[in-house]
Amino acid sequence: MKTLVFATNNKHKLDEVQKITSGLVNIVSLEDIGCHDDIPETSDTLEGNALQKARYIKEHYGFDCFADDTGLEVEALNNAPGVYSARYAGPGHDSEANMNKLLQEMNNIKNRKACFRTVIALLLNGQEYLFEGIVNGQITKDKRGASGFGYDPIFVPDNYTQTFAEMGNDIKNTISHRAEAVKKLSAFLSTLSE
Repeated sequence: MKTLVFATNNKHKLDEVQKITSGLVNIVSLEDIGCHDDIPETSDTLEGNALQKARYIKEHYGFDCFADDTGLEVEALNNAPGVYSARYAGPGHDSEANMNKLLQEMNNIKNRKACFRTVIALLLNGQEYLFEGIVNGQITKDKRGASGFGYDPIFVPDNYTQTFAEMGNDIKNTISHRAEAVKKLSAFLSTLSE
């Protein structure tokens, strides 16, 4: 079975992706290959950041790999925080501060439409591929639920009444933006092993 490096140290993401690709490919993390570098993410697009991370691993460690970047895009805020979702409230990647800032900015806004968008960049056998997953939904007025991570407590996907943080990882991992992108990645990888 082929081994691919997933350019992340986020255990939540790693677990989610390993479950979806189980049996197709062996996924290892940055920690598994001894990479503790602060990989640059300086692009102003999700696609650019995902490619930048994947290329960095290929260049510095020599492994075929994939990387993702995810953003929460809020319609009323001109798709902010978008590519800056993880650092929305400033440096430090604090989810609580990010959510608080977003809820404050949405305070008197009626249009609460938003989407989570994930882009996966795969570098395999000298080629580059992109896969995208999008889930549409609404921003809540307050935080609800304790599971998940990031903005999960304030995002309700369309056709659901619970936030990602209330529904639990089993349901979230089947309908999320990342799940969608990883399913496309899996479908692509399965064509290679036929």
